[in-house]
Amino acid sequence: MENIHNKFIGTKQKALAINLDPQIYGSFAEIGAGQDVAANFFKAGAAAGTIAKTMSAYDMAFSDAIYGAQQVKRYVSEQRLIAMLGHEYDLVIERLASKRGDTSTFFAFSDTFSALNYQKTNQGHGWMGIRYQMEPNGEYHDVVLHVKLLDNDLGLQHSAVGILGVNLVYACFNYHKSPSVFLLSLLDDLSRDRIQIDMIRFEGPGFSHVDNRLMSLHLVKYGLSDAAVFGPDGKNLQPSEVLYKKHIMIVRGRFRPLINVHMDMINTGVERFKDEPDVDAANVIVVTELTLQSLKERGADDSAEINEKDFLDRVDILCSVGQTVLISNFHEYYKLVAYLSKITTLKMGVVLGYPNLEFIFNEKHYQYLQGGILEAFATLFSRKVKLFIYPTLGDGIVYNSKRFSPPPHLIDLFEYLIANDKIEDILDYNVNNLHVQTDRVLELVKENAPGWEDYVPEQVAAIIKERSLFGFPE
Repeated sequence: MENIHNKFIGTKQKALAINLDPQIYGSFAEIGAGQDVAANFFKAGAAAGTIAKTMSAYDMAFSDAIYGAQQVKRYVSEQRLIAMLGHEYDLVIERLASKRGDTSTFFAFSDTFSALNYQKTNQGHGWMGIRYQMEPNGEYHDVVLHVKLLDNDLGLQHSAVGILGVNLVYACFNYHKSPSVFLLSLLDDLSRDRIQIDMIRFEGPGFSHVDNRLMSLHLVKYGLSDAAVFGPDGKNLQPSEVLYKKHIMIVRGRFRPLINVHMDMINTGVERFKDEPDVDAANVIVVTELTLQSLKERGADDSAEINEKDFLDRVDILCSVGQTVLISNFHEYYKLVAYLSKITTLKMGVVLGYPNLEFIFNEKHYQYLQGGILEAFATLFSRKVKLFIYPTLGDGIVYNSKRFSPPPHLIDLFEYLIANDKIEDILDYNVNNLHVQTDRVLELVKENAPGWEDYVPEQVAAIIKERSLFGFPE
């Protein structure tokens, strides 16, 4: 059972299976739209075998009185969820451990949600988690996730939360040894157009085999989310928590490995972005983006597998220089901008190399859009977005937007974007970096060729040697 995903067991069957397990016992605490989870266990029958208590501290004053006033004054937040889990789990242990602790695996399930309002002007979302034992008298384990509710109907959103909660409880007690099966099972009786899970974290000794950074990758890879974020410390983050009301500067790349030219792109691009008159320099966050396609070998098709060790190598390198990392399934830039524009209304900057300017103006990437390149550009450039072009050296010539020649029928469009300050060249770059190619540096690293360290930041060279990353000889 542990490693096999049973796709044919429904929500009611899962709830009943939990209820009939004599070991599993605990409480449910739900706030907001999340009050359907416990209801599913009641409706399945035999709930007395599982449920010690259910409650909903719906009023804010009651919530603060029970769980404490949080530093973050939002009731749909990770901090509120963790406070709920801690309080409810401690109560279960305090009141029941002496009576049935030797025969029970205790749990506390909590969630806090904001569903669709009456005017349908908000994005339904929330936090869900469980703190539980894998064996009687064992240490506790946490699984915490953030959910975006996509249904355009309040009743459907309530239903989705209820189903997801049952899936989470069932997965914790049945699929904890197989993280991939665990994640995929969360969508049982649901679909990707009803919910997105953009952050999940596993903690506890029983999850020592789980790398939460890989879980971020799998959320995107399996289609549970379009994007996932983690910080310089490698911990998974919820995108809106990190990027909300920020000026976002995005730098996309393969970063295999991170070389001096990448750092020059980031540093010069950020400085130019901060100089913009409508940008608050103190409120800028820099994000390095890895797309699913960039994690595969060059030229690989969509079916190609991602080398997870290679992914982690790149993440380790980026985190070592203090980067916040975004993993996305956005091959086209306009999709990336559309996603970020739902999180922040402030101006954004995108640093890209000259070849990516050619990519953006290649109409074959927009053939599936009814409005073609104009529809894509309406998304990419209609909001407060500016592209900063880092030059490329080819045949002794430095290429930037001044040397860019779009197809004749797009020249006027390109000149319009230039005239309206939507595209700008980075001029204060380090010319000595332009002759260096990432793929060539990778070859030098694999060969441990003399002098390869000169092409990468000092701390990056140290990590590559210490951990034998990117094929560096052990």
